[in-house]
Amino acid sequence: MAVKAVIFDIGGVVVRSPMLAIAKYEREHGIPPNYINCIIANQGADGAFQKFERGEISLFPFYEDFSRELSSVNGKVWYTEYCERRRIKCPPLPNIVKVDGRELFGRMMRESGIYDDSVVEAIRRIRASGKYRIIALTNNFAKSEDTILAGAPLNADFSVQKELEFLGWQEGPTPFKLRALFDDFCDSSTLGLRKPDPAFYLLACKRNNIRPDEAVFLDDIGYNLKAAQKLGMQTIRVSIDGSLPALERLGHILKLDLINNGPAQAVGTKL
Repeated sequence: MAVKAVIFDIGGVVVRSPMLAIAKYEREHGIPPNYINCIIANQGADGAFQKFERGEISLFPFYEDFSRELSSVNGKVWYTEYCERRRIKCPPLPNIVKVDGRELFGRMMRESGIYDDSVVEAIRRIRASGKYRIIALTNNFAKSEDTILAGAPLNADFSVQKELEFLGWQEGPTPFKLRALFDDFCDSSTLGLRKPDPAFYLLACKRNNIRPDEAVFLDDIGYNLKAAQKLGMQTIRVSIDGSLPALERLGHILKLDLINNGPAQAVGTKL
């Protein structure tokens, strides 16, 4: 089937991966690699992170719940099981794991404020070809100042502006210049669905009048890609080490030159 659309994840594809911030936080606090991601995944659909991405809870209650979940004693059990599944030696685990959810989330969002110049250039070249629809499919937090205020501390030191700056959201969690890259922006917190729920992918297709087998989907997370594959989409995994191999493959599928004479640096600017 002929390709009619390219669907991009945002974090880890168009902008830097928040997982880089998680990995740094783990190193600084003596937490084993992938421990935090393991806990987030084991919360299932009802975890704080998952509910926040679906727009079901506001920011400050999210901070509180995120901190509690990531500091749970269950984390050690889940991480030990994770190591067994991966057949890797489980490193010594701290006696107590105490994660500040607000501090971690702030780091993740600031990390995600840096665009991948090569991906942005590729999107512009796809648009210039006039052949394909360009769609964003993102687990996101596109909320208003009213949501930021909900459950905020009742003290003189708090201000919405300070909190937005802390998160790197001076232009909002989803700046206009980011949305402007796409023909359609499918946001989990607005639509109430998140990857890897198949309904989220199908809704994106319906909104853009395409079938799943008419789309190429780029993401940095394996289970998001597997969900897309089951629906019939072509998929490309974007490595945390760099996007150029993925863009080369995408260009081959689209029969477009997406990287030659492009920017020298794969990651770089605030756009």
